[in-house]
Amino acid sequence: MTRTRNDRHCGHALRAIAFALFAIASHAAHAQEFSILAGPLKSSSQSTYSWEANYREGLGRYAAWSFSWVNEGHIPNHHRDGQAVQIWGRLPLWNNRLELSAGAGPYRYFDTSQAQAGGDYSNTHGWGGMFTLRAAYYFDNRWIAEMKLNRVQAFGGPDTTALLFGIGYQLDAPDGHGPRARAVPRTTNVTNNEVTVMLGTTILNSPDSETNLAESIEYRRGLWHYVDFTASYLHEGGKVQSRRDGLAAQLWATRAFFDDKLTLGVGAGPYLSITQNDDLPQNRTGDGRFSGLVSVSASYRFTNRWLARVTWNRMVTRYDRDADIIEAGFGVRF
Repeated sequence: MTRTRNDRHCGHALRAIAFALFAIASHAAHAQEFSILAGPLKSSSQSTYSWEANYREGLGRYAAWSFSWVNEGHIPNHHRDGQAVQIWGRLPLWNNRLELSAGAGPYRYFDTSQAQAGGDYSNTHGWGGMFTLRAAYYFDNRWIAEMKLNRVQAFGGPDTTALLFGIGYQLDAPDGHGPRARAVPRTTNVTNNEVTVMLGTTILNSPDSETNLAESIEYRRGLWHYVDFTASYLHEGGKVQSRRDGLAAQLWATRAFFDDKLTLGVGAGPYLSITQNDDLPQNRTGDGRFSGLVSVSASYRFTNRWLARVTWNRMVTRYDRDADIIEAGFGVRF
């Protein structure tokens, strides 16, 4: 995949993710269940590992939707992960304690692969489909035991099959045994105003995964019951290959649980670099100033005023400098 196509795909990814966020928000979306799973993955004759973080919500007794961040391990010459939105048909059994379901939806992937022409590697962006079979057992204490079979059909990359095992938790209390049929509605905004200072690490999406110190300050404001806006300043370390400073603006689908103490959100938006090292690749497309930022975030509110936040950002560039920015910090609400 050429850098020209990466340039175009960056914009396509942001538009698609933004559409998914607001389709979710406009239907009063809530992440009723949160799960972590891991297991073996196979592609052709190669084997590696996979893991997945998943949000899931009921759309009725026999349907659900989910958002997943999937990592497909280290296939030779490919380090691939991405996000998937799926629609599910589900069948409750054994007094709703056992659920069998099948899901399908688009998969937007980010792949650190061997360069096809020049350079050491390439950050390629593409689309595929993810098809999943799931079996889940719901305990009385909100915990869930899960097994999944994921099949990824990727356009422009290897297809994979992964068998995952994990645990989940129902963030909204169920009506009885098993999952909730639908989410609990909300009448107020999740967020008013917040300012948060965070510190963490930048991990360059390269074969060597170089790391740097990362710092940021974020202003967050609730726009609607389930929608936040953030404006952020980020500083990404000092090594030659990945130094960036910039401004980001994002829109978030967000939800609060446990009497509004815990919040979860997924966001996307543009990132503008305001300083850039001169040692960036000279054959990249564009000036490298505009990139995309796709993020997941969680906060815990200690009091009505103070909070702690953890955020995982994926920087989506047009010149093979994609990076993960993982940060934690403290903020004030007002």
